[in-house]
Amino acid sequence: MPVFDYDPPERFVAGALGQPGARVFFLQARAEGRLTTVALEKLQVAALAGRLDELLDEVLRLSGGTAHVPALAPADLADDAPLDVPVSEDFRVGTMALAWDADRSQVVIEAQEVIDEDDLDSPDPAVLRVRISAGTARAFTRRALQIVAAGRPPCPLCGQPLDAEGHVCVRLNGYHGGEAAS
Repeated sequence: MPVFDYDPPERFVAGALGQPGARVFFLQARAEGRLTTVALEKLQVAALAGRLDELLDEVLRLSGGTAHVPALAPADLADDAPLDVPVSEDFRVGTMALAWDADRSQVVIEAQEVIDEDDLDSPDPAVLRVRISAGTARAFTRRALQIVAAGRPPCPLCGQPLDAEGHVCVRLNGYHGGEAAS
């Protein structure tokens, strides 16, 4: 099982390439001349950012404010630069895990390669493991949520994404559960 380990990375970000509605999402870690890029779904980016914030808020609450966990992303850790090039996918993410290392006051993020259930002879899945400070995690979350929100705007009536080619709004057209309303 290849493990891409970054403890700590020089840079760890979420990013997207392509036009809204056809974007591909990535996590990238870079350190000491190495670059690892993994692909994942938009919902996985949003879930990771949300869970990171929840984890840090809980650590802050349980420590009574004594943990080295900022409530917001420190301005000096903001990273709005594009993804590093070349953007070459090392693997596609299936599952992710988060942990708080209290001894080192760091967040541990693991992204595991999606497993092909039809191929029992396949090697163990690859893993991207990143250890980052709480401040870096807050900055990652801020950027990730901005990238997710930069997609197609939602329809004000049904909340589904609006397409440049048009949008069939389920609320305006009376559709309920796949059947037309009478």
